[in-house]
Amino acid sequence: MPPATVTRGAATRASILHRAVDLASAEGLDGLTIGRLASDLGMSKSGVFAHFGSKQDLQLAIVEAAARRFREAVIDPAREAPDGALRLRAMTAAYIADLDSNGNSGGCFWAATSAEYDDRPGPVRDAIAAALDAWLGELERQARVAGVADPERLAFELYALVMGANARFRLSGDRRVFAYARDSAEALLAELPK
Repeated sequence: MPPATVTRGAATRASILHRAVDLASAEGLDGLTIGRLASDLGMSKSGVFAHFGSKQDLQLAIVEAAARRFREAVIDPAREAPDGALRLRAMTAAYIADLDSNGNSGGCFWAATSAEYDDRPGPVRDAIAAALDAWLGELERQARVAGVADPERLAFELYALVMGANARFRLSGDRRVFAYARDSAEALLAELPK
C-alpha cells in the first residue's frame, strides 16, 4: 500500500476513534454502533467497518484510544514533576482538570465504561480493568515513592474522590464539585512534602 494511503487510513482511523471515545463516554461502548459513527463522521458504514474487523475490535480500539488520550491529558503533563509527592499532586490535579474541562462530552470515559462492563466477562471488560489497574498502580507507585504508609489506600481514595466528583457533576452540572475534589485531594495529600 502506498505511504499516502497508509497515512490517510491512519488519519481516518484516528478520527473515528476520537469521535468514538467521546460518544462512548456519554452513551457507553455497547450502544455505540458503526452506523452512528458513520453518520457522525459523514462516512459510509462500510468505510468505518473497514478499519475494524468486528464490533469487539472496535470496542477494544476505543479503550486503547481512551487510554492514550488519558495518558496525554493526565500522565504526560505530570512527568515534569519529580516522582513522589509532587508527581502525585500533579497527576491528581491534571485528572480533575481534565474532567472539569469536559474533555469527553460524557465525562470520564473510565467511569462510564467500568460501570457498563463491571459484570460482563470478556476481552473488553479485561481491557477496561487493565487500564484502570495501570492508573491505580501508577498512583500507588507515586504514593510509595512519596513515603506514604498505605499507598494502595491513598491511590484508591484519590481515584474514588475524582470518580465521585465526576458522577456528581454528570448528574447535577455543578462545577463546584471539582473545586471540592481539589480541596479534598489536597487534604489527603497534606502530609506529603510540598
